[in-house]
Amino acid sequence: MMPTYHNVHNAFKLNGFHFDRESLLRVAYSFIKEGQDFEKPIGDFLLDWFDDKPYIDLQSSGTTGAPKTIRTSKQAIVESAIATGDFFGLRPGNKVLHCLPVKYIAGKLMFVRAFILGLDIDFVAPSANPFQGDIADRKYDFVAMVPLQAKNSLKVLNSNVKKVIIGGSMISKALQKDLLKIATEVYETYGMTETITHIAAREIHEKAFTVLPEITISHDYRNCLVIHAPRISDDLIVTNDIVELVGKNQFKFIGRYDNIINSGGIKLIPEQIENKLSGKIPSRFFVTGKSDEKLGEKLILLVEGDKRPIDESVFEALDKYEKPKEVIFVPKFKQTENGKILRKETANSL
Repeated sequence: MMPTYHNVHNAFKLNGFHFDRESLLRVAYSFIKEGQDFEKPIGDFLLDWFDDKPYIDLQSSGTTGAPKTIRTSKQAIVESAIATGDFFGLRPGNKVLHCLPVKYIAGKLMFVRAFILGLDIDFVAPSANPFQGDIADRKYDFVAMVPLQAKNSLKVLNSNVKKVIIGGSMISKALQKDLLKIATEVYETYGMTETITHIAAREIHEKAFTVLPEITISHDYRNCLVIHAPRISDDLIVTNDIVELVGKNQFKFIGRYDNIINSGGIKLIPEQIENKLSGKIPSRFFVTGKSDEKLGEKLILLVEGDKRPIDESVFEALDKYEKPKEVIFVPKFKQTENGKILRKETANSL
C-alpha cells in the first residue's frame, strides 16, 4: 500500500534518534525557537508538511521561466520520494547524509525520503566541505550534494560513501574526470521544483540522462525539453533547457535557451563553449553576451578573481565565432546558497 504524507516510517532516524510524527513536530518547534540558522527552515517545513492541508507551496528556481511559487500535492512529493528510492535502491535503515540548504526543493526532499522510506539521516549545516567534525569518518550509503561539495569531498566520498547524487548545477568536465577515478557510485541528476526535484539521472561515465519510471519526454520547437510526469503534474512541463533526445527515455543536455547569445546572427550556446574551456582556466568562469553596436551582442568571458594574463592557447579548442571578444575579471561571482552562479546578476553588476 502506498504511504501517504501523514506517514513516518518506523525505521526513520534523525541524527541517530527515532522520531514519529508527534515527536517530529516537537523537533520542528525546537528548531524554530532555539535552532541554528540552518535548522530553522526545516522546522518551518516540517510544520507545513504535517498540517491538515494536502498541498505545500514551493518556490521555483526559474528553469521553466521566471521564479514563482508552485502549489504542489504532498502525495505527489511522496510518490517522487518513492520513485527515487526505487531508482537508487534505497532501503529502510540505509545511512544517508543531508548537507543541502532546506530552502531549496532538493533539501526538503531529502527529509521526505528519509521519513517515508525509513532512512537513518544525519542532518548537518550546508557548507562547501560538509564532511567535518563528528561525521568526518562515518560511512554512508547515500549522499546528495552540489558540485562544489563533491569537488571538496573526493577523498571522503571514495572511502566512506557508496552512492552520491549531484545536482543543483552542471558538473564540469574537470570534476567529472576526478569523479570517474573514485570507487563511489556517482550520478548527476536533472530536475527542478516543477518536477519535485530530479526526474532523470546519469551515471557519471554516461553521456545521456535516463528518466525515472513513468516519465516520458519530448521537445518543443526550440528543442527544449518537455516532460510528461502524470504522477507529479497534470500538465506538460515545458522547460528552457535545450536537449538532444536519445531514444524514448534518454536525453543529452545542451544548454539553456535563455542563455543563448546572438552575435552577428550566429547563435552561440554558452554551455557548449564553457565545456570546451573546462579545466583550462584555474578558477570559476562563464561566457555571456554584452551589447555591441556592430554585432548586437558580443561574446565575453567572465573570470572570477584578480586580473591576470590568460594564455591564448586556452582558446585553441574553440571555433572561430566561439572565441571571446573580451575577458573581464570579477572579484566574486554572485551565486545562490548552493553555489550555482547567478549569470545575469553577475553580468549586470559590471
